[in-house]
Amino acid sequence: MDRPRRGRKHLIAMVGLPARGKTFTARKLVGYLSWLGYPTQAFNVGEHRRVTHGPGQSHQYFDPANREAAKQRAGIAEEALDEACRWLRGAGRIAVYDATNSTRERRQSIAERVEAEDFELLFIEIVNDDPAIIEANLRETKLRSPDYEGVPEAQALADFRKRIAHYENAYQTLEEDEGAWVRLRNRGAQVVINRVYGYIVGRVVFFLSNLQVSNRPVWLTRHGQSVYNLHGRIGGDASLSAQGAEYALSLAAHVREVFSPEAHLDVWTSTLRRTVLTAEPLGLQTGSWRALDEIHAGVCEGMTYEEVERSMPGEFEARRRDKLEYRYPRGESYLDVINRIDRVLIELERYRTPVLVVTHRAVLRAMVAYFKQLPIEETPHLEMPLHTIIKLTPTAYGCLEERVPLPPRVEG
Repeated sequence: MDRPRRGRKHLIAMVGLPARGKTFTARKLVGYLSWLGYPTQAFNVGEHRRVTHGPGQSHQYFDPANREAAKQRAGIAEEALDEACRWLRGAGRIAVYDATNSTRERRQSIAERVEAEDFELLFIEIVNDDPAIIEANLRETKLRSPDYEGVPEAQALADFRKRIAHYENAYQTLEEDEGAWVRLRNRGAQVVINRVYGYIVGRVVFFLSNLQVSNRPVWLTRHGQSVYNLHGRIGGDASLSAQGAEYALSLAAHVREVFSPEAHLDVWTSTLRRTVLTAEPLGLQTGSWRALDEIHAGVCEGMTYEEVERSMPGEFEARRRDKLEYRYPRGESYLDVINRIDRVLIELERYRTPVLVVTHRAVLRAMVAYFKQLPIEETPHLEMPLHTIIKLTPTAYGCLEERVPLPPRVEG
């Protein structure tokens, strides 16, 4: 996989009422496109407002009848759009403009600006008319918003519902003549596409069609220690060591503590023995993905790094200089790994039930970098210790990470 080449610039503008999942969707989209290698950044109007005026504005600030506040909000929205356009004129490739953009007039203004800049424009409208989903969004995201820090829950919910009502009074859904757009209804239950063409926007639509707007955690772990790990050897298809087998038992015990017997847990492994054996004590049916196999070291499979340095010093030095793009002779690079696990991550985003992934260090690095939206250059250097389970919980304002070491109880 080569890094995406420079091409047309794109501005993606979110559309929708508050508490519909726009910021969660925008953040996930930025993470996905950045992870694929496209310089992507979100420009959130709410964050601009909090920087300018501080957090904590009550619902009256969002009332269209409040002319002074309406003028301030329009100015802040323009400032965020200006910043997005400046970024695209520079090193940026894709800007995600995260705002309500809830009227046709506002969207026309964005379209005229984007046309003048010679960027491509895509609107993404998030629609929810299911009261249960709206209530879940309110409680899962808005109560964690900086606007309601320290505010009692009942008071925060009452104020935010009034804020939503102000927007509902003026809201206008996207029409066919408004250019390229995607509408996601009720967490992807319905996806409508209008005048969408091109490779990048096609990837965006495919990703969004599978995305579940929820804070469902994902559990990740490396396999237990292998015989090759004991001797510092690269790759291969070795079995577990005594400590690795003990970790498999500890992992199964931990999973039984976390999940009730009635809970539905999917377990995914690679096709290599060390992950399959690690998952075996769980007693659950597992799905094996070749895409989850460890980075292939080509002619260096089975060697130690000391042996590589002695016999292939040029390769050793090239890898040391750039672990991200370095490709083992007849093997893979980290960019290749990212490319092949793309479909695994899309499938993970589609799932509504818990998933435990048992895989390898390079693959885990790529997956954690995706979920935590880390710069792609950091991927090969992330710490992924053995005998540790990682719980990642996506939210609208970041990704929560919890690591639980499960050290083996035997030596050797």
